[in-house]
Amino acid sequence: MSKDEIDHLKIKDLEHRNFRNDDFWKSIPGFASVTRGEFSDHMWQLKNSIRKIDQVKKLLGDRMSKEFYDDMVAGQHITPMNIRITPYVFSLIDWNDPLNCPLRKQFLPVGSQFIPDHPMHMADSLSEDEDSPVPMLTHRYPDKVLFLPLTICPVYCSYCTRSRIIGGSTESVEKETYGANQKYWDDVFEYIRQHPKIEDVVISGGDSYMLNAKQIRYIGENLLKIPHIQRIRYATKGIAIFPQKILTDDEWVGAISEVHKLGRAFGKQVVIHTHFSSHLEITKWSQMAMDRLFSEGIIVRNQAVLQEGVNNHVDDMVLLTRKLGLINIQPYYVYMHDMVPGCEHFRTTLSDGIRLEKAVRGTTAGFNTPTFVCDLPGGGGKRNVSSYEYYDKENGISVWTAPYVKPGKVFTYFDPIHKLSPEAQKRWLSENDRKIMIDEAIKKANL
Repeated sequence: MSKDEIDHLKIKDLEHRNFRNDDFWKSIPGFASVTRGEFSDHMWQLKNSIRKIDQVKKLLGDRMSKEFYDDMVAGQHITPMNIRITPYVFSLIDWNDPLNCPLRKQFLPVGSQFIPDHPMHMADSLSEDEDSPVPMLTHRYPDKVLFLPLTICPVYCSYCTRSRIIGGSTESVEKETYGANQKYWDDVFEYIRQHPKIEDVVISGGDSYMLNAKQIRYIGENLLKIPHIQRIRYATKGIAIFPQKILTDDEWVGAISEVHKLGRAFGKQVVIHTHFSSHLEITKWSQMAMDRLFSEGIIVRNQAVLQEGVNNHVDDMVLLTRKLGLINIQPYYVYMHDMVPGCEHFRTTLSDGIRLEKAVRGTTAGFNTPTFVCDLPGGGGKRNVSSYEYYDKENGISVWTAPYVKPGKVFTYFDPIHKLSPEAQKRWLSENDRKIMIDEAIKKANL
């Protein structure tokens, strides 16, 4: 076993049972006078969300250097995502070392972090638009659809796979965003009614947190009334970055609970899928929010994205997994990072994903161990990281198939070029050499 594979042994016994519960936001000069009651209120969190660098300066003042603020400004010229971050997450950032903080990396881009995109990157890496039969819907798997009822979120993640449509236009990306539109929703429901093979609907976006209680009920009730629908998943990062909503927005939680109970009455599943990527996101607030959902009988699963400097070390991933299990969130997936613009600094190699999966497995119960997957560029869907047909580690090219999802089609995924040897990096500079390497890898897969 390699040194990396036993890093998790450095975790102190029962460390995963410790949840931050201090008044951490008071270390931010601009929040020093905010009471616990104010900070606990979901409306206060929304009203005081940070959207501009000027707000960051106002909150932190002289605590940060001019060079750091200039780096943030430079980041806004490059990033495909606008800034939107709750005071909760903003206050959890380690402002003594922000450049290396996993939370800052995920939500507040700086110019110095960016590196050139991989030449094979795509704005719609997963081909969701290509597999969209009607607006707001992606139908890739025979029995499952992805429903995107809106394109807004309570925070905007720097690593977003849907940066082409989420969060408003930036200097680098023109976007066609949309809000809630019942006419389009009804078209989605009609499409689902006409396709009886569909049993599973993921309601994402954007973020389900941004649907109001009436909309939560409208979508849930319409889907549950379709005879062949058996499973509904409301997808939200909210529990991770905005747990106050679960604790104080009784109307929203009541709506989710009502849809869940209606599903139970129909013999159908209604669950929540959330999105913690770092154990640093899990606090006493997270635990209290989950206690409320757990008391309602609502199952919550987690989907994380593997990110350089955020969770790509074994001890960080194990601690995340254990903490999630302790607050009754089932670790479900860990994704290889999608090949989307502005995210190359986040991406890791396929080898890293395989190594982490091996190291994490066995550190806790199997049902609380996430599956590490690669969501294939081009719409092949999710495949276990070890299920490639061929992997050229030297040139960072993996070859895949998805026999049931896209029969007969070959898919490729690529490691970050800056992680390769100097010789391999040079080969990627040539468009002709690129094509030769990819063709050769596909040939060696013997498909």
